[in-house]
Amino acid sequence: MDTILYLFAFSAVLLGILGSFLPVLPGPPLAYLGLICLYFIPETGVSGRELGMHGIVVSGITLLDYYVPIWGTKQFGGSKSGVRGAMVGLVIGLFFAPLGILLGPFLGALLGELIAGSSQRRAWRAALGSFLGFLAGTILKLAYAFFILWMIISSLW
Repeated sequence: MDTILYLFAFSAVLLGILGSFLPVLPGPPLAYLGLICLYFIPETGVSGRELGMHGIVVSGITLLDYYVPIWGTKQFGGSKSGVRGAMVGLVIGLFFAPLGILLGPFLGALLGELIAGSSQRRAWRAALGSFLGFLAGTILKLAYAFFILWMIISSLW
C-alpha cells in the first residue's frame, strides 16, 4: 500500500511541477495532494499540523498567483486591458510552448494596452510588469512543488 501512495504522491507532485507553468493545471494544490499521500504513510512523519500549515501556504500561493501578474501590470502602469491581454496571451502561448508561455503574457499585455489606446511607452511598461508578475508567480509555484518533491524523495531514505 505504501508503494501505491508513494507513486500517487510522486505523480501528483510531477503534475504540480507542470501546473506551475501551465495554467490549466493547479500546480501547488496538486503538489499538496502529494503531501497528503505522504501523510497516510506512517514512516514519513508528516503530521496533521504540518499538513494544515501547508494547506495555508498552498492557499496563499494560489491567491498570490492570481494577484501578482495583475499587481505587476498595475505597478508598471497597466490598465485592465493590459491584464486581460496578458491572460489571453498566456492561453494562446500554450499552443507555442515553451517560448509561447513566456512571451504570450508579455505580447498579450502589450497588445491589450495598444488596443485600449495607451501610448507605446505605457504599453511596453505594462507588458514588462505583466511578464515579471507571471515570472514571479511561476517561480513561487515551482519552488513549492520542488520542495514537496524533495520531501517525498527524502522520505524514501
